[in-house]
Amino acid sequence: MGCPLWLLCMALSSGGWWLRGAQGKTLRGRFSGAGGGAQPAARFQFHGDHAVLYVRINNVAAAVGREARLHLFQAQEWLKLQDSTLDHSCGEKLSKAQLTMPMNHTEQNLTVSQIPYPETWYVFYVDKFTCEENYENSESEEIQFEMMLLNPDAEGNPIDHFSAGESGLHEFFFLLVLAYFVTACICAQSLWQTLKKGGPMHTVLKVLSIALFFQAGSAFANYLHFSSYAKDGIGAPFVGSLAELCDIICQIQMLYLLLSLCMGWTIGRMKKSQSRPLQWDSTPISTGIAVVVVVTQSVLLIWEQLEDTNHHSYHSHHSLASGLLIGLRVCLSLSLACGLYQIITVERSTLKRQFYITFAKGCILWFLCHPGLATISVLFRDYQREKVITIGVILCQSVSMVILYRLFLSHSLYWEVSSLSSVTLPLTVASGHKSRHYF
Repeated sequence: MGCPLWLLCMALSSGGWWLRGAQGKTLRGRFSGAGGGAQPAARFQFHGDHAVLYVRINNVAAAVGREARLHLFQAQEWLKLQDSTLDHSCGEKLSKAQLTMPMNHTEQNLTVSQIPYPETWYVFYVDKFTCEENYENSESEEIQFEMMLLNPDAEGNPIDHFSAGESGLHEFFFLLVLAYFVTACICAQSLWQTLKKGGPMHTVLKVLSIALFFQAGSAFANYLHFSSYAKDGIGAPFVGSLAELCDIICQIQMLYLLLSLCMGWTIGRMKKSQSRPLQWDSTPISTGIAVVVVVTQSVLLIWEQLEDTNHHSYHSHHSLASGLLIGLRVCLSLSLACGLYQIITVERSTLKRQFYITFAKGCILWFLCHPGLATISVLFRDYQREKVITIGVILCQSVSMVILYRLFLSHSLYWEVSSLSSVTLPLTVASGHKSRHYF
């Protein structure tokens, strides 16, 4: 238990990294008159026939004097221009914008229509100085703006702040929180009584319940963030970051728990006395392995969150941190599967073999769901991928927790396996015993 708590303290003392700004769909800022290329203003996934870009500026005279305007590019077209072997000039690139809106009024609307399927659009600020490489005018007045990007709702009214890639997540987190609440009403009392009794499953259930608490906390914080986001397009950035922090703690707790079980800290190390049939102890080697893996995942999780400013626990996997995180989970799954397979093939006891198989299902589902869904998501369109990963991972990890809870609440089965006199789980480091299993 000490390791996850120490890592949590390390994360909390790292200086408020979760307070970063949010890329909301209501944007406020300033346009400057510097040259050197178009200034990126927004990125949004429009859908439907009546999506709207709304802009309000405070200095119409300055905007008119600079010939300020907004250029909208479809993401694919913009990337083609950037990757084109033809040497397009700045002006030629900007002239290929699919939509253009001159900024000559205090408030303006631009309708984005006839979109065959949801796709990403880039919004750029452009003025008459944009293509001048060395233009700098420190005296030029900045233009303060407020920008809202809206999609049509079910009735066709452009009042939906969610992009196509985020639509449905608010409803999903509402149903998820409702499911947690109903489950808590039904099971919380019996689980609490089981924890108070102690017994061979006490330590495991305690850590598993802490992980479940943070998983539920992450879902509730996400629901609050999206509820606020639905009203103003900004949401509650701190609450969204709190959801990510809760998810990181949950991932750390589960990794530490599963590693501990697999290394024989709580299952099958050696025969314990009846007064202490289950202990959470370790050797220096087993502690070192667990700490290294847990710290590595923690660093990768925090690195991934810092690289992507959108408030989602599971991100698009284009960064190095995301790739390394997926690789780590695949390695853990394969190592665990190989170790348990070797045990299951030589195990004669049907009861023990059943335990190992069920335990392997829960662990492998927890570790492999994220890499598996990230791979499957490439078959979907860009706007569907993040929803597939987010919803899929949450549901799969919830099923994994149910499997582990059912396993550890089976008193006779868990007592039998946790009281084994021989070391039979992978990654076991048992000093003073002849049989040692590594993978």
